[in-house]
Amino acid sequence: GSAQTGGAYQADSGKMVVTITDRADAAKVKKAGAVPKVVEHSQAELAKAAKAIENKADIKGTAWSVDPVGNTLSVAVDSTVDAKEMAKLRKVADRFDGAVSIERTKGEFTKLIRGGDAMYADAGWRCSAGFNARIGSTYYVITAGHCTEGYPNWSGIGPTAASSFPGDDYGVIRNDSGSAPGVVYLYNGSTQDITGVGNAYVNQYVQRSGSTTGLHGGYVTGLNATVNYGGGDVVYGLIRTNVCAEPGDSGGSLFAGNTALGMTSGGSGNCSSGGTTFFQPVTEVTNRYGLEVY
Repeated sequence: GSAQTGGAYQADSGKMVVTITDRADAAKVKKAGAVPKVVEHSQAELAKAAKAIENKADIKGTAWSVDPVGNTLSVAVDSTVDAKEMAKLRKVADRFDGAVSIERTKGEFTKLIRGGDAMYADAGWRCSAGFNARIGSTYYVITAGHCTEGYPNWSGIGPTAASSFPGDDYGVIRNDSGSAPGVVYLYNGSTQDITGVGNAYVNQYVQRSGSTTGLHGGYVTGLNATVNYGGGDVVYGLIRTNVCAEPGDSGGSLFAGNTALGMTSGGSGNCSSGGTTFFQPVTEVTNRYGLEVY
């Protein structure tokens, strides 16, 4: 349970490591084929810290997720957070006896949208397509919810069929142009076939495709992340990565091999200096609407 573990991650050896707060649980972990690691802070304790950060230090430009490798709640703070806000954040963090780590990240957390080419809303809003999906003989494009929210029609594709933002960050567009190949464009003349969906895990190598910066790779650094974009736009349950992204990449594909993992929500930094990017898990969308990613 959440009171006995601090989470799990993939070690450099490729083996899954399960953190435990009670050494007596080590045998159970070994029996399941994983490597046990005794840590101080449980998931329940880290979740309590996360709730305090959200409620007591409601600060735009902050994001947080559990770091099972470091056994902390890892809080990222962007360049807009000033000294007074940082002091407020540290005061809340200090209540949790080392369970919260705080780090500055490059740039500003933003929803990665820009006017330009690629997937257009009728108003000229640009995002990137995530994954093609279907229900029976009806086809859809899955993307980010902050792209589709308030934008009912997409040029050359069709109408927005479902949208959820903030809270979640996914959108579903009906593809009235007909069926489309179930692949992700890799921006080198080739594509990656996508055969299904899956759940990300910490230290997993992943790739992201987007219409501004093309293809970039990196690692999953946290799960169930929360991002406060400001203005009441708080999104929960995201995948946190060290993959870069830039405006216009929103909605683009996060994948590992032929498995779809998520759609680009937002982040900070850029693809010249690096950054932190968050993704909406695709499984939440497919499970909710019965969509098949192919």
